[in-house]
Amino acid sequence: MSHLSARTCGRLSALAIAALGIGSAFAHPGHPDAFGFNDGFSHPLSGIDHLLAMLAVGLWAAQNKRSALWVLPLAFPLTMVAGALLAFSGLQLPAVETGIAASVAVLGLLIAFAVRMPLWASAGVVSIFALFHGYAHGSELPHGASALWYGVGFVAATALLHALGLAIGLVAGQKMAAQAVRLGGVAIAAVGGYLLSGAF
Repeated sequence: MSHLSARTCGRLSALAIAALGIGSAFAHPGHPDAFGFNDGFSHPLSGIDHLLAMLAVGLWAAQNKRSALWVLPLAFPLTMVAGALLAFSGLQLPAVETGIAASVAVLGLLIAFAVRMPLWASAGVVSIFALFHGYAHGSELPHGASALWYGVGFVAATALLHALGLAIGLVAGQKMAAQAVRLGGVAIAAVGGYLLSGAF
């Protein structure tokens, strides 16, 4: 098990380095699509709600282990893209801010209580929340930005945050610091509760 976790952490580190490398490459001022990519990449990092939810997906996946290690971090960005496409098409999704705030609160509680669900159920939970996050990203596409590169940017940032959450969760598991992860879940849930109070 420790060998598998070490190998997984290595892959996550490679993913994080690759994502940062992509960000650096597109940040070059001479690139024609830099504006779209850079705005998309920075969007999930600019709000505590997006940042905590995406970290939480990685942490919860690490708690669930096995197939959840890759299914949950894959389900979230894929469904997030669907949410962004809804926004790009002009369709209305109700209660977006409430859904985003709820994602932080619920994912934090799932981590705090180390809840384990069947894989299909946990993937469904993160996918529902991802729809709201994706819609918010898509609806805030800056004027004149490339929708394609903006989307690539926020998916790359999301993958990086998932990878960071996974790495923290896996390292904590190796060092028998699972209780600290659960306390982190309590803190995330508290922030989500605060955000929810302002969403109504």
